[in-house]
Amino acid sequence: MRKLFLLVIVLAFSMVLLLAACGTDGADGESGGSNGDGGDDDDKHKVGILAPEVTHGWVAAVAYHAEQRAEELEDEIDYQIQTSSGADEMTSQLDDLVTWGAEAVVAFPQWEGMEVPIQNAIDQGVEVVNFDIVIDVDGVYRVAGDNKDMGVQGANYIVDKIGETGHVVALEVPSAGSVSDLRMEGFEETIEEIAPNMEVSTYATEFTREAGLSDFADILTSNDQIDAVYSLDDETSVGVIQAIEEAGRDDIQVVTGGGGMQEYFEMMPEYEDIWIQSALYSPAMVMDAVDMAVDILDGEDVEDDKIIPTTVVDRDNYEEFLDGDSPY
Repeated sequence: MRKLFLLVIVLAFSMVLLLAACGTDGADGESGGSNGDGGDDDDKHKVGILAPEVTHGWVAAVAYHAEQRAEELEDEIDYQIQTSSGADEMTSQLDDLVTWGAEAVVAFPQWEGMEVPIQNAIDQGVEVVNFDIVIDVDGVYRVAGDNKDMGVQGANYIVDKIGETGHVVALEVPSAGSVSDLRMEGFEETIEEIAPNMEVSTYATEFTREAGLSDFADILTSNDQIDAVYSLDDETSVGVIQAIEEAGRDDIQVVTGGGGMQEYFEMMPEYEDIWIQSALYSPAMVMDAVDMAVDILDGEDVEDDKIIPTTVVDRDNYEEFLDGDSPY
């Protein structure tokens, strides 16, 4: 009986060890998934998106299009999108994304002070694709439009509509830094080349319809004849057109713009006596930045600096660019 009792104890103890081992194997299998779901998310890349808080309709549309593209790629990526009001807040959010495990970050920093934190993220192995803004960081990728070519296209458009002579008012935006400088440079160089006898008067304004309205109202009072307006931005141009209407002026034949604003597009066919143009610098280009981040993580060869060519929009083709869901 004693031997039988000992045999039962040994068998029972062996069963306990066997069950414990099976339980351990099951726990290890479950821990493979990021959400304890058996590992379904293991093949997804983690991508972070950093954008500024809304200061301009164009900026709002950047976040909109970035999230739209990330949602379209939800079978391939997990993503987080965050918006910030300054470099300090964006730096904190970048740190959070690195802690979260982001393998790539699409960043749209509009302020100085992001160079060091972005370099730190890259040094930790995070791929960073910068949208629009040039930033002096080793190893950063970039997707942007061609600001200088927007000026080139604006000059060509104006000369095509009014000829090689006339009076053009150019509205620069000093507060926009290199964006304004490049768009003005492309315009001035092209006008000098293709219409050297064109009279160009330059005034300062801002990238808002309110500034376009108030500044251009003053410009109209001091200029009896204006044949065309070279404006750098669609929102500014909306204000310019309102000022023209309120002044009852019928001498202006062309108003250019830049960006890709839906409201501005819809105005184009309404003005038969004014050619309303936009040199497309679409916020939807950020989708290319999201795609680039995924391509990099997939091991594909990509350009370090992808510059998207300018597209000209006016009443002849505006319908191709309408998006009823866009916030800009």
